[in-house]
Amino acid sequence: MSPADTGSELLSAPERQRMAQAREGHWRPLPLVRSRHWRWFINVSVLLYIVLAWLSVDVNWSRVAQGMERGQEFVASFLSPDFSSRSGEILTGLWESLTMTFTATVIGVALAIPVGLGAARNIAPLPVYFFCRGIIAISRTFQEIIIAILFVTMFGFGPLAGVITLAFATIGFMAKLLAEDIEDTQKEPLEAIRATGGGWLQWINYAVQPQVMPRLIGLSLYRLDINFRESAVIGIVGAGGIGATLNTSINRYDYDTSAAILLLIIVIVLMSEYLSGYVRKWTQ
Repeated sequence: MSPADTGSELLSAPERQRMAQAREGHWRPLPLVRSRHWRWFINVSVLLYIVLAWLSVDVNWSRVAQGMERGQEFVASFLSPDFSSRSGEILTGLWESLTMTFTATVIGVALAIPVGLGAARNIAPLPVYFFCRGIIAISRTFQEIIIAILFVTMFGFGPLAGVITLAFATIGFMAKLLAEDIEDTQKEPLEAIRATGGGWLQWINYAVQPQVMPRLIGLSLYRLDINFRESAVIGIVGAGGIGATLNTSINRYDYDTSAAILLLIIVIVLMSEYLSGYVRKWTQ
């Protein structure tokens, strides 16, 4: 009796059947839940939950019917977008959004770098680590539109509230990812700089910075893209930018202008995506 036959005797009948099917080329991975009864129970429970959740939703079907008609009008407006009737408002809103986006990204990244350094456990002392992690947690707790409402209340309507909102959100986003990249850096360069007697700044500049800089540039461009899209959202609550123009056009049912604004946003986001891809290749 061969060792393979001896080993097969230790297997259960279903496992021997799976081994035989694997030898014939008919193999499939094991299910997450082995028991067929448990699989039926889980599937029925999930289906029952979905049905009960759907029945608990109070749906106003007449309002849905009205909304479907308006939705069809809005979708149809993309076939004939109006770029000319309110071109001045559109260009002003776009320029304001681009200015907000660039300014907030620069400020946010500049402030996120020291916070990210302090939030990296392998290079920061424990009190600094907890303090910077607290800043990141606070920044990431609230969604941008909630922060925008707060800053609009504090500083009034306009792009200032938008810049502060986007910069505040950028700090948490960039600092968290930067800290994780620093914690994942190779230890050998860090130990080599320490062994030569280099100071803390030399340690950061020659051991940490070369490893995280390409990632930092890519994340900064990605955050620039996010901030432009968020500028269109926070403008709805009065934080300036193209979002305010879009909200105004929707409120007056000027769907042709709304479609033109959305198409411009899509074009700018696509351009930003291609630019960030080119820069990432250049930095690698």
